[in-house]
Amino acid sequence: MLLDETPLFEPSLLQELDWSGNAACFSPPISPSSPGDGLVLRPLCTADFNRGFFKVLSQLTKTGDITPELFVNKFKHMKTTGDYYVVVVEDTNLGQIVATATLITEHKFIHSCAKRGRVEEVVVSDVCRGKQLGKLLVSTLTLLSKKLNCYKITLECAPKNVAFYQKFGYSASDETYMQRRFCD
Repeated sequence: MLLDETPLFEPSLLQELDWSGNAACFSPPISPSSPGDGLVLRPLCTADFNRGFFKVLSQLTKTGDITPELFVNKFKHMKTTGDYYVVVVEDTNLGQIVATATLITEHKFIHSCAKRGRVEEVVVSDVCRGKQLGKLLVSTLTLLSKKLNCYKITLECAPKNVAFYQKFGYSASDETYMQRRFCD
């Protein structure tokens, strides 16, 4: 199984973000091109399987027993659709993924066949919390959704996290989030 550095999406999308449109404050200042000493923000690649990608995700939720083959097949599917933007923060000194978040774009018939963005799976490794990486990920995906011409971006969060997301211009809607699970 070939695990390589091919990005899930074009890295220039991150490099070309208009950071002046960012709503959150960073102290000290960081950005997608300068996330911190020894850190790189970039698209997910299959080589991240061996860099602790699932170790970070497992701090958020159950990941299951994922083989390299299953990971590569899902990666290829996501890359082919062009609707998935999984970003990671790599600590280059450790060669490990320390944070990740996902933007998914949905194609709609409403709003003149527009796209809607949805932020999912925002997680920062417990060893890297407090370095503003969660803020960086959410700011990056919010600006990316705007660059991709989404008419809106949404996310789901626990009530305790509402104040965090309000820093980026998100607000509670009148809609009620409902779900039906088919497995844990």
